[in-house]
Amino acid sequence: MWDIIKWTFWITIWVLVAAFLHYTLPQNDIVRITDTYEKRVDFGENSLFWAHPQTGETQNTVNRDVFFIQAIKPNGRPMVYRNEDTGWGWPPYFKFDTTNLQTQAADLKSTKANPQWVAMKHYGWRNEFFTIFPNAVHARPVAGPDVRIIPWTAISVLLVLGCVVLAIWSRWRKFRAKRVDPMLDDMEQGWDETSAKASRWWNSWKGPRG
Repeated sequence: MWDIIKWTFWITIWVLVAAFLHYTLPQNDIVRITDTYEKRVDFGENSLFWAHPQTGETQNTVNRDVFFIQAIKPNGRPMVYRNEDTGWGWPPYFKFDTTNLQTQAADLKSTKANPQWVAMKHYGWRNEFFTIFPNAVHARPVAGPDVRIIPWTAISVLLVLGCVVLAIWSRWRKFRAKRVDPMLDDMEQGWDETSAKASRWWNSWKGPRG
């Protein structure tokens, strides 16, 4: 039973870490931009997935105008991105050029007959049920829909995190071998001795049978 609880705990932790990294790290989509617009958004239960107001604006947490970028993927599926500043907050993209990106996206609009493919860097998820949109960070034209973009930033972050986790794990194993395991062994030995004394005491009170 204890092993099941332990494995469930660690699986839950790693799933949460993986979800956090997948949401936060940058991703690149190859898309064709079809339209850009601005819309007043009333924030509700999904406010966690919206950025803070743009730098210099009033800190209104109820509603505000948000830029959006509509696009089509090479397989024909639609994709909608929000375009919000991250400022000095989290995730640490230090994005302050929302209006510039909106202007650039508008300039890259194209039609199905004469497509202009764009590499859209973003973070976050798209979820229609909860009305969640990924946040566009950067847009640049590319040669075609089959362009492969290596996510060097995400790879670098994952390598650094992996090294940090390995370093912490190595130090924990050494600390556990020197301090924790001997203490647990002493506690287990003390418990065995206490149990043996209690058993002898109980047997002495029971007295001889027959």
